[in-house]
Amino acid sequence: MESGSLILETGEFFKGLLLNKKTQAGELVFNTSHSGYEEIATDPSYYNQMMVMAAPLQGNYSSKRRNWQSDKIWIKAFICLEIQKSERDKKWLKTLEEHKIPVLSHVDTRQLVFYLRKYGSLYGAVVPSGDQTKALDLIKKAKEIRDQDWTQFVCVKEVKTLEGKKKKGLNLALIDFGFKKNILKELLKRVSSLQIFPSNSSFEMVKKFNPSAIVLSNGPGDPKNVLKGTKLVKRLLGRYPIFGICMGHQILARALGANTYKLKFGHRGSNHPIQDALLNRIYMSAQNHGYAVNPESLTKEVQVSQINLNDKTVAGIFSKKYKCLSVQFHPENGPGPTEALALFDYFFENLVKGK
Repeated sequence: MESGSLILETGEFFKGLLLNKKTQAGELVFNTSHSGYEEIATDPSYYNQMMVMAAPLQGNYSSKRRNWQSDKIWIKAFICLEIQKSERDKKWLKTLEEHKIPVLSHVDTRQLVFYLRKYGSLYGAVVPSGDQTKALDLIKKAKEIRDQDWTQFVCVKEVKTLEGKKKKGLNLALIDFGFKKNILKELLKRVSSLQIFPSNSSFEMVKKFNPSAIVLSNGPGDPKNVLKGTKLVKRLLGRYPIFGICMGHQILARALGANTYKLKFGHRGSNHPIQDALLNRIYMSAQNHGYAVNPESLTKEVQVSQINLNDKTVAGIFSKKYKCLSVQFHPENGPGPTEALALFDYFFENLVKGK
């Protein structure tokens, strides 16, 4: 190991130990979860982002492949106060090293999180100490794709068909903006067949499958740049019941004519309180997003169905007219609470089956 630095585009830097001599740049974000480092690192929603873990100790319960939310690690770097290096528990560190993910430890993550909360999410680079020139070059390269549709970098490249656990019943189309495996797991419990479509699929491709309902997955980047995905959802509206999750929520809102905006530092963690008018309850949720829906831009046919109680931002929308609902958080958990799993049942029972 050697001394390393996290250098931000503002010129600010934070010292640490560079454990595997890898360098990388990306948008710097933080997550307040106290567990779930595997699920976070393998969530496609973190494409082109460097992860700051606010909890002090990482890797303390080792690593198991069954926890992964995709088949690869998507984060650009893993930044923490301490990561386990003991012979018994260093598997997570070894996994990051095997996948060539820079690991910067012994960082004052408390001060770093305060900085990001004050100035917002910024681009930065992990480099050997003092190499500011290399850091700025890496940041410039990472920012080149900032205005592109990131969902096309992480979604499936061709249509995939899976068999569900129900013998008879529903054919579901999952529009993939960067789905997590826990979403797929919950959906397969409730349908007889499922097809996964790339985010840039045409309406004709989806219609040919003759789905009973549509689910829009989570994914990375700015929803304003997901032009093909939004165009597809506009054509699906009113024809099929639709359930959107995270990026899928933002795309659905934009397809309904609403606007989205970038949050100062986003919501990333497993302890965000939600007031839910559909389920008539308050619960904790897992969240991972940097954008939100502007409530003033929603039409009269669309109601705000869930609210984030921390800052009163829109956490879900519902439209009886268009038979659609969406949430800004992750009801499938992975990591996080399981209290919102009932939303999957609400969708299939009330919007799809129409009970």
